[in-house]
Amino acid sequence: MQYPIAIEWGDENTATGIVFPDIPGATTAGDTIEQAYEMAVEVAHIQLEELANTGQPIPKPRHIAEHRDNPEFAGWGWGLVEIDLTPYLGKAEKVNVTLPGRLINQIDDYVSMHGIKSRSAFLARAAQHELERRTQ
Repeated sequence: MQYPIAIEWGDENTATGIVFPDIPGATTAGDTIEQAYEMAVEVAHIQLEELANTGQPIPKPRHIAEHRDNPEFAGWGWGLVEIDLTPYLGKAEKVNVTLPGRLINQIDDYVSMHGIKSRSAFLARAAQHELERRTQ
């Protein structure tokens, strides 16, 4: 899922800051944008894991446009970061699914071409995407 990030650009005297406005506590900084980005992804996962462990709902990302008018982020840059929410959706359960053979082959080809962990990961991501699309 793509979460918006607000980027406060640094300079030779200050670090570059990154905030996930939709993930409480997901704020970090780094000497370079690359460092800040890497740390931001890590901090987002830490905060999401904490929410999941305490039984709190995983926040849905809002559109960047909804955040841009926030005076807290005046003059900041914006971007999107892909966050895999699968680890925070609960314990994995095995299910039996029947699919046409050609579709399975297409899924397997896509999984191997795009470096996705498994067919199950692809199907979970596709189902999550469809459910979110239908509830918007």
